[in-house]
Amino acid sequence: MTAFGQLVDNPLSLVMLTLAIILLYLGIFKKYEPLLLVPIGFGVLLANFPGGNMAVISTEVVPALKHMTLIEIAEGYGIMNMLYYALIKTGLLPPLIFMGVGAMTDFGPLLRNLKLAFFGAAAQIGIFSVLMAAVFFGFTPQEAAALGIIGGADGPTAIYTAIKLAPHLLGPIAIAAYSYMSLVPVIIPLVVRFTITEKELKINMKQQDRDYPAAYKIKNLKLLKIIFPICLVGVTSLLVPSSTPLLGMLLFGNLIKEIGTATNRLFEAASSTIMNTATIFLGLTVGATMTVDTFLKPQTLMIILGGFVAFAISIAGGIMAVKIYNIFNKKKINPLIGATGLSAVPMASRVANEIALKHDSSNHILQYAMSSNISGVIGSAVAAGVLISFLG
Repeated sequence: MTAFGQLVDNPLSLVMLTLAIILLYLGIFKKYEPLLLVPIGFGVLLANFPGGNMAVISTEVVPALKHMTLIEIAEGYGIMNMLYYALIKTGLLPPLIFMGVGAMTDFGPLLRNLKLAFFGAAAQIGIFSVLMAAVFFGFTPQEAAALGIIGGADGPTAIYTAIKLAPHLLGPIAIAAYSYMSLVPVIIPLVVRFTITEKELKINMKQQDRDYPAAYKIKNLKLLKIIFPICLVGVTSLLVPSSTPLLGMLLFGNLIKEIGTATNRLFEAASSTIMNTATIFLGLTVGATMTVDTFLKPQTLMIILGGFVAFAISIAGGIMAVKIYNIFNKKKINPLIGATGLSAVPMASRVANEIALKHDSSNHILQYAMSSNISGVIGSAVAAGVLISFLG
């Protein structure tokens, strides 16, 4: 009746159970992305207790799963498989989380400093650089794309891309994406140390605005905030239709936030009830994919290493884009703003702001950094759509 005998027969399960405890420790005591690492860690724990029937089984192992109903999957392979194939395999939960992210995001900094949005696009270089390197190291183009998207620093985007292109790598990709997102306060200062000079760190953005005032000022920001998501979803859906599930839900969530009291109930549901429910099931089911057979492979170590490289290149890419811009323009931009082209909102912006204040106590760059940071969210979703279009 007990699981002791099965643990003895399969001792590698103890390795996965140890990994689960580590993830729970990082989420609970170190506060590293606790909203995701705690459910992911607990999902790993559930999946790796022998006999519990809580591990997700891929269609590569059991092809018949492709043709079974959800009730048949639940009866034959447990409730976790039913949840996985209903909520994850269909690609439902990442867009729902994006809707919640949109509802909690203020596009005001982006719209007030639209020029800075281009640095969020430049930061996506990490995705495509690691994609090409991963193909060289033996990954298929689909696997390489799922690995490279970690460089966008957006967990739901990484999960959605992995579901579409390389579902067998979902577990390690999710762990790498959320682990490095939680380490943004460590990784950004590390890259900044080797790429930005002391003089550049002291570029004061408010002083630059006073010396070189903007030619145009927004007269009705509230109206613009309502029009912007509608226009942007139209443009991106025409140019990159496969980005619509993620970007469309992000912009819908933002729209119901900006409309105000008329859609307040929708905003509260998107940013609270739906967001929290989706996060719980996303974490548990992704964690349940991480078993001995799927996780303990040399490929997993390469994914974790490649994810770090993608992160670092993305940060450096945004910084270098600012440096190039400063060569040709009188109005200078602090390169820390380029470092926030990741999708880790608002953590990346806060880290950049703290670094700027250490070098100049009057240099508050948070609102400028948020412009690049928010555009990074949009950029990573578009990049994911491009990859899915070409490789899906």
